[in-house]
Amino acid sequence: MVGQTPAGGRCRGGAREPLLISPSPMSAQGFSDEQRLAFGRVASVYDRARPSYPSSALDEVLTRAATRAGDRVLEVGAGTGKATVLLAGRGLRVLALEPDAEMAALARVNCRAFPLVEVRELEFEAYRPTSAVELVLAAQSWHWVDAGVRYRLAADALAPGGTLAALWTLPRWREVELRAGLLEVYERAVPEMTASFPMHPGSPEDDLAGDWRAEIAASGLFLEPSISVHRWSQAYSPEEYTQLISTHQDHILLASRRREALLDQVCAVIARDGGRLAMVYATIVCLARRASGGA
Repeated sequence: MVGQTPAGGRCRGGAREPLLISPSPMSAQGFSDEQRLAFGRVASVYDRARPSYPSSALDEVLTRAATRAGDRVLEVGAGTGKATVLLAGRGLRVLALEPDAEMAALARVNCRAFPLVEVRELEFEAYRPTSAVELVLAAQSWHWVDAGVRYRLAADALAPGGTLAALWTLPRWREVELRAGLLEVYERAVPEMTASFPMHPGSPEDDLAGDWRAEIAASGLFLEPSISVHRWSQAYSPEEYTQLISTHQDHILLASRRREALLDQVCAVIARDGGRLAMVYATIVCLARRASGGA
């Protein structure tokens, strides 16, 4: 389940959170600070609406990393702790980095039952390791880290032979029956929104994951890159789905009037089609091993 829907409103829940309106200039890696940190503006909705990760994906990561209870994990961009809770539930010692204060606060609440978890309000780029870890994991966050330094930072944090894991959960829009109707809504309601991020129904698949094998080879710091796909699906009511897309930064950063018009029309499309949207997902697991010499 995605979570409870707030009462009120017509098709969607009536609760609203304060949202940003316009982005600032892009950073060196191609994303503005508003894009990277917009999620904190809707932290509680994010925590309710965003899905977790399939157990098969986590199993693959931990098997590849050969982790045991008590092993150390550095999590990059922990958000509200979706993956953190899963790692802690396996008995791992997790240092979770999250740059946004609101997101980090919710991650601490969600991880309060796990004494081996520390949530630190910090960007990965500013982290300086004091001891090596067995696993560096970025769930739905690797694309937000500066591409010019992220592999060096991961290598610096890992013990020789340690594992780097990047996970993304992305829609398989070509398999979603309502894609055409939703795409028509986006083109009509928000033609200014580019299909650059995954919840836009016109977006290409897997762009956020990049070319993992090529990036690993170019880094000179990692070996044995692999990519696997874990497919799953989830059904959403109109309220649940509009809550979900309202936690994605390209929707958050729309001007308020444009965003509300979009969400109302998306809600109406789902309501007309029986009131359920069957979303097909793929969780992409990208893995690599730190070279023993670190270069």
